[in-house]
Parts: sequence; structure tokens; C-alpha cells
Amino acid sequence: MEMISIEQELRNNSYPGRGIILGMTPDGRHAAAAYFIMGRSSNSRNRVFVEDGEGIRTQAFDPSKLEDPSLIIYAPVRVLGNKTIVTNGDQTDTIYEGMDHQLTFEQSLRSREFEPDAPNYTPRISGIMHVDHGTYNYALSILKSDGGRPESCLRQTFAYNHPFAGEGHFISTYQHDGNPLPSFEGEPKRIAVPDDIDAFAELLWKSLNEENKVSLFVRYINIENGTYETRIINKNK
Repeated sequence: MEMISIEQELRNNSYPGRGIILGMTPDGRHAAAAYFIMGRSSNSRNRVFVEDGEGIRTQAFDPSKLEDPSLIIYAPVRVLGNKTIVTNGDQTDTIYEGMDHQLTFEQSLRSREFEPDAPNYTPRISGIMHVDHGTYNYALSILKSDGGRPESCLRQTFAYNHPFAGEGHFISTYQHDGNPLPSFEGEPKRIAVPDDIDAFAELLWKSLNEENKVSLFVRYINIENGTYETRIINKNK
């Protein structure tokens, strides 16, 4: 697969929705993760990322304006031992609990499907990173309706058991803006990942559509010892 520019990918797409990036820095020392959320409605835009233990959660920026919390308030990132889970919904908890009971990433997601927000049927996108004393692998998953038909859920998992230094993969909920919103199609897109976490966070944030972007999370994990750095950027301040 040809490597694409994540900057151009985001700049040319006003509404990819939510997006996950997993990869490795060019020096081979850090596992990299990024997750962003966007919003078209006032309810979706009324959010910020806040740290929650080793993970993060969404919360209402202005609680008085919170309408329906069911699909917008959740923990996008949780850590279970040497596993870091990143998702666009409360399936983070499903994966955490499943893997805590010895289920695999895929098995844990068997009980879930796309979101019940007709007519969009927003896909559930999820990522898992395994970082263990010098070894690293990751996987991305998407659960989506079959061509917008809610009778069938397509379950696709892409596992990367040998990440390459300086490379990552990007998956989003939507192909682009629309009504209804078209679900992401194909394999996750191959992109470049830099060594500098601040440069990566700045690149992603500046590339997201100014009107629709809401929050961004970026984490670099040391593959040898598991220590990490995190950056959070919120539009609402």
C-alpha cells in the first residue's frame, strides 16, 4: 500500500468523524497512538478530553448544554497491563473487560456492532497496542453496517504483527461528509509517523477542519520500558 500524507488526507476531508492512528516512530523506540473527535452538532462539539488514570475520557465542556450523553460520553483510551486500548465509543470498556477475562481483541468485540444512529450507523473503530519489554504489535478494527443496511454488521480486523519504524496506519469512521455519512471503506491508510510527539500533535491538530474539530489525544510509549508521554488538545478551553 502506498504511503499517504496524513496532513493532506485530513486537510482535504472536512469531516472524517473520529480517527485512530497507531504506529511506530522512525527511531524504533516508541509506539505511537493518536485519536481525534470531530462534531457537526452542538452536542457533539460540547466535549473535551480529560485524563482518567492511565487513560482518558470525554466530558461535557458545558454540562448545562449536554443533551444526549449516550454516544458522546465514554472512555476513548484505557490501559490493561501492557495493552493500550483506543476506540470511538464505550466498546473500550467491552474490550477491556473481555481481554481481562482472557478473550482476544476480536472475541471481545463480537458482542458489539455499529452505533444505532440511523441513517448513519456510525462504525465502531477500535485499536489495541501490545507493548511488552521491547516487543510491539498492534491491530485496528471496524464494525460497520453492510452498505448502510442495518441488518448486517461487517467485522473487519487488521493486525500488524511487525510494525515498521516511521510508519503507522489511520482509520476513521467516515469517508467524508455527507447525509447520510458514508462509512470508512478499505484497509487502514499507511502514513508516516515522526519522532517528535509535539510535532505530530501539532500537525494533526492543524490539519483537522477548524469548524468541526473538537479534541485530539496523542501518546508515545517507550517500547523498552512502557513509560509514556501524552498530549491532549481541546478546542473548548
